[in-house]
Amino acid sequence: MVTNSPFFDDLETRPAEQREAALMATLRRQLAHAKAHAPAYARLLADVDPAEIVDRRTLALLPVTRKGELIERQRAAPPFGGFAAAAPGALARIFSSPGPLYDPEGKGRDYWRLARALHAAGFRAGDVVHNCFSYHLTPAGAMLESGAQAIGCAVIPGGTGQSEQQVRTIADVQPSGYVGTPSFLAIILDKAGELGIDLSCLGKALVSGEAFPAALRTRFAKSGIAALQCYATADLGLIAYESAAREGLILDEGVIVEIVRPGTGDPVGPDEVGEVVVTTLTPEYPLIRFGTGDLSAFLSGTSPCGRTNHRIKGWMGRADQAAKVKGMFVQPAQIAELVKRHHEIIRARLVVDRDTAGGDVMTLMIEMGEPAENVARIAETLQALTKLRGAVTRVAPGSLPNDGKVIDDIRKPG
Repeated sequence: MVTNSPFFDDLETRPAEQREAALMATLRRQLAHAKAHAPAYARLLADVDPAEIVDRRTLALLPVTRKGELIERQRAAPPFGGFAAAAPGALARIFSSPGPLYDPEGKGRDYWRLARALHAAGFRAGDVVHNCFSYHLTPAGAMLESGAQAIGCAVIPGGTGQSEQQVRTIADVQPSGYVGTPSFLAIILDKAGELGIDLSCLGKALVSGEAFPAALRTRFAKSGIAALQCYATADLGLIAYESAAREGLILDEGVIVEIVRPGTGDPVGPDEVGEVVVTTLTPEYPLIRFGTGDLSAFLSGTSPCGRTNHRIKGWMGRADQAAKVKGMFVQPAQIAELVKRHHEIIRARLVVDRDTAGGDVMTLMIEMGEPAENVARIAETLQALTKLRGAVTRVAPGSLPNDGKVIDDIRKPG
């Protein structure tokens, strides 16, 4: 790690071809390790030869595991559903997130890889960090603390709540930076204003866990705080982070990220919005093609900051778009299957609304190439897959929004 550099290490500036070759080689080792040591992957990858997974195309042939499935598997085989490749007693920590979902942490230094994001946000050895992520059962507080300590920072474990005590602690200890949600930093600044306490010691921040609107970024800047954001989850650790260029989020060097069509494992086209699917390369918990449920899209080109990894646009909504229509759930995977059966369809979007009598109605909006197929046949497939009748309407190519939505439920409450 080069601490006097804007870059955390040489991995951030390596040629794209070198990075891809290294990731794919590590992936093959990870697949073999998962098959040998994680019972769930022994089943899921039973017919997979790791040596044959050589690129993104062959990776996309592997099954996607989504959070709902992971929760169910953990209930059936606690605590980790067979996905962990280490015994519980060999771990450093075991966390519990809503679901419940249990997340293992291995004993390696900076296990969750947050040091890279902290470095990009300006944190260096000798800094004191005020950490306002939760330390109660969930991993966010420990994630950021381990990353800060890996850099060489001291950490104040502030946790959440008790805004007045947080303000007085910051004023007394004089940390140079904050980590936590952006909304809680705003609360701390408001409380400091009420109390007349100077918090000008805070010059930088790394925020995560929720949307980071431009208005808050501007407000923090006016308070002298340069705030950047990162994208991490309790299951995966760091996925992507912002640099000083503030042009998208740069992928972490320790994960493989794909963007797929919601409800499927099929990669979307360039610049198209889809679900973020992540493969981790940590041996203790080898999550392979894990569907986050978050929507995003790749950005073309590389960051002006000099880092060469791929970038994503950041969080753009949720991919879990199931809608209950006339008492039955309609899933994005059903719409994806319809598109596969009718090759003329370029893109499809199911709109769910109510009629004048208050009943549920479905309309499938489709972009179609030539020669166009009879929409009546597509309506028959829609009914066969969903067990519900729906209208089919052809629209002009390129007219459906590029927002990752496969099912758009526009029904108003009541």
